Amino acid sequence: MAQIAAGVNSNRQEVKKWRGNKPEGMDEYLKPTEFCDSDNEEIKNKARELVKDAANQKEAALSIFYFVRDGIRFALDFTDFKASHALKTRLGSCLQKPNLQIALLRAAGIPARSHRVGVRKEQLQGIISGFVYRFFPEVLDNHTWCECYLSGKWISCEAEFDQELFEGMREKGFTVASQIPAIDWDGENDLILLKPWEVEDFGTFASLDDFWREFSKHLGRSFLRRIGMVALSNRYTNSLRKH
Repeated sequence: MAQIAAGVNSNRQEVKKWRGNKPEGMDEYLKPTEFCDSDNEEIKNKARELVKDAANQKEAALSIFYFVRDGIRFALDFTDFKASHALKTRLGSCLQKPNLQIALLRAAGIPARSHRVGVRKEQLQGIISGFVYRFFPEVLDNHTWCECYLSGKWISCEAEFDQELFEGMREKGFTVASQIPAIDWDGENDLILLKPWEVEDFGTFASLDDFWREFSKHLGRSFLRRIGMVALSNRYTNSLRKH
């Protein structure tokens, strides 16, 4: 029993060690912002829960990735872009999901940032309501994914589609799903899901707060319009999971 206890204590010390091992020059990728509110108590608590058994940063990042991928269902939400909102609703798209993933990683002491690109809207065809799809521009310049800093390098770890939805997309023969080999991440190599639809690369960002503010203005102030689009489209998207 003493030997087991010693092993447990040793493992706890290792976990404590990696949590405090923050690489130099990464402060901007670890700090909270208005929208990436990694200092929110619920986010901090969730991060602690997700990484409590992780022996290293890779295991911690993987735990956070799979929680965001499958625990946060792909859905439209134009009401609030804060990471804490996505954690509360358990819903999000390529806007909210990577933002929450970044917030959780930062709360766990792992540097993380956003990578923003423009993608053709065809990547959403069949996944959201056709009626709502018609209102989207041909190129969406707001697609983002999360990158985290592990083993001395930045690694892309895109968690946009939850497993249940992706299986439904494949079962129904969606072109999008057939062009995406897998949605699993190994914690070592880049996972970028929508590369086939990318048309412009805007680069990486420690914070997208200014972009969120401008994007909110572009959507307009009609709360009912936002809610109506969200409800209509998400009802359709959710039906794809019932396969």
